[in-house]
Amino acid sequence: MNTIRHHGQDAATAKLTPSLAPALLGLALLASCVSQGKYDETLESAKRYQTQVHDLSQYVAQLEARSEQLKGELALSQVEVLEAGFDTRIEHRMGELQEMLNTLGRPPGDVERFDVEGGYVYMVQDKVLFASGSAEVGAEGQKALAQVASEIAALPHGRVWVRGHTDSDPIVRPKTLERFPGGNLELSAARAVGVASLLVASKQIPAADMVVAGFGPHEPVVANDSADNKRLNRRVEIFVQDAQIGGE
Repeated sequence: MNTIRHHGQDAATAKLTPSLAPALLGLALLASCVSQGKYDETLESAKRYQTQVHDLSQYVAQLEARSEQLKGELALSQVEVLEAGFDTRIEHRMGELQEMLNTLGRPPGDVERFDVEGGYVYMVQDKVLFASGSAEVGAEGQKALAQVASEIAALPHGRVWVRGHTDSDPIVRPKTLERFPGGNLELSAARAVGVASLLVASKQIPAADMVVAGFGPHEPVVANDSADNKRLNRRVEIFVQDAQIGGE
């Protein structure tokens, strides 16, 4: 009986095998199709993610560029606000410079100090501080400003107003215009910021005491009708208020 039973199972298996072969082949093909589909889907997803990452990288770069542009616009707008808020008394005191220059009887030095009502003024010629079209203070200018900072810090004082000025000649060099698209006004403001930063960096004048403004060619001390006069108008003024006025 056992032999008959075993013989019967082998026969059944032999009969079933031909019918199962196509089914098994179909399952294998189906598994292969599913794997290929998954692969294609994954590959397509990867391509989409790669495109999104590229687009996001470009967007971030655009945002960073816009951020730098806004920083520049903000700095310039802050300078304009300070300029608009200047006390008329300070403007009057600074106006005394022209009269002093007229009675000086000689060309002013590279760094000249004048006593005015309510304080005193250092008038620094731009050739001491900057290369043409630049707002970077050179080695000679840094040395001069270190001396100015020491003198200011030696006595009680109020606010320190740093005012940048240019002559009336427009900026024409492409590289300079690229850096200062606002022209002479922006250049004068950047120069004033550079001078103020060095005064603060000396650790002798608190940043809270500093006020910065750029006037471009709009506040000349003499007419811009000669090379010598234009040189005189290219300047940075450092007006130091008396201590009691600075505390008002």
